[in-house]
Amino acid sequence: MKTTIELPYDLEKIRLDIDDQRLAGVLVPPPAKKQNDAAKSGSELVKEALAHPVGSDRLRDLVRGKNRITIITSDHTRSVPSAITLPLLLEEIRDGNPDADITIIVATGLHRGMTKEEMNAKFGSRLVAKERIINHDAFDADMFIDLGVLPSGSKCEINRLAIETDLLVAEGFIEPHFFAGYSGGRKSVLPGIASQDCVNINHSAMAIAHPKAITGVLDGNPIHEDMITAARMANLAFILNVLLDEDKNISAAVAGEVEQAHRLGCSWLQEAIGIDPIMADIVITTNGGYPLDQNLYQCPKGLSTALATANEHAAIILVAACKDGLGGDNFAKLMRSGSPDELMERILATPPEKTVSEQWCVQRFAEALQRHPIILVSELDADTVRAMGFIHAHSVEQALEEAFRLKGESANVTVIPDGVSVIIRSQ
Repeated sequence: MKTTIELPYDLEKIRLDIDDQRLAGVLVPPPAKKQNDAAKSGSELVKEALAHPVGSDRLRDLVRGKNRITIITSDHTRSVPSAITLPLLLEEIRDGNPDADITIIVATGLHRGMTKEEMNAKFGSRLVAKERIINHDAFDADMFIDLGVLPSGSKCEINRLAIETDLLVAEGFIEPHFFAGYSGGRKSVLPGIASQDCVNINHSAMAIAHPKAITGVLDGNPIHEDMITAARMANLAFILNVLLDEDKNISAAVAGEVEQAHRLGCSWLQEAIGIDPIMADIVITTNGGYPLDQNLYQCPKGLSTALATANEHAAIILVAACKDGLGGDNFAKLMRSGSPDELMERILATPPEKTVSEQWCVQRFAEALQRHPIILVSELDADTVRAMGFIHAHSVEQALEEAFRLKGESANVTVIPDGVSVIIRSQ
């Protein structure tokens, strides 16, 4: 007997048939539950969250008497359903202050800015035509105000449009994050609208290597501590965050004071998608399909989930389309510049102030490659894949054949259809 499993790949799904006798298990979250009422739509859940904020007055009350309002939103690499959330956020603001001067900043972090076409697709063309939307640019030194020093020792340099405002608001979504614990909340500020130096030091080798800089952990996580401090220093007053089901539909929404609302959302997520590991000799994972599998740079997310349920020296199969290639130039250059051991030695010797953009993803890949063979199923060419230390495969079936060759025909297999949608509980 065989079990058929669908793996997200770009905008499609790959069907994998695997022998039941070889299948240790399939790690998927429990069926998505909408907060409070399963019958409510995503829009209704958002409206309810805005009407009942956590630890804060309603946004429509906060904006009264405020002339300038700045909203931070996520870019095209994140699955925030902004075509739903952003109009409702704007409506709530204008209900309280119809004359507010509103600026929307796209939190690109160190990513490139969004194109007009990407904005239309994400926000809706009517909203884009009507609202003032500005791409953050982490590399424009004139764009920042220095707010002081973060716990990491970094200057807290934040986009002046967010600081020179009367009220700062952010929208986003909460998902597991492989070194910040969870996305959402404070991440809209750092890395979202911070300078490249601020982001780089926050993502330093020392911070990434910290034992609590892992999925599902906030307390004691030095990266989170920097992020929440930056959000406080920037006076982030109100957030709207959503949780998404496997189809990227809103399953819950939370709004209010940044720390309290974000913590509540994280607790919901942990309860919804936390699962026990099924340890195996071969682990198949994905980066959840589009938009997170557009490039290899994003893929430590799905890989980190696989590592949490992999036996020692297990073979890992990473399925990610990578149709946009490798990602940033620094990432590609670093990945090709040495063996995993050489990369780790060099990265760990790099002081925080010398951190290079995208080094953190190389660090997580190199650390994994030191312990596991990783077979990559993607659109990348074989030479590129091999140059970075991975094993190339044209298909999941070919990857499985190679994994059984490496681990033996009696090896068992755990499959994680969406590696960014589950949190593996510690054993």
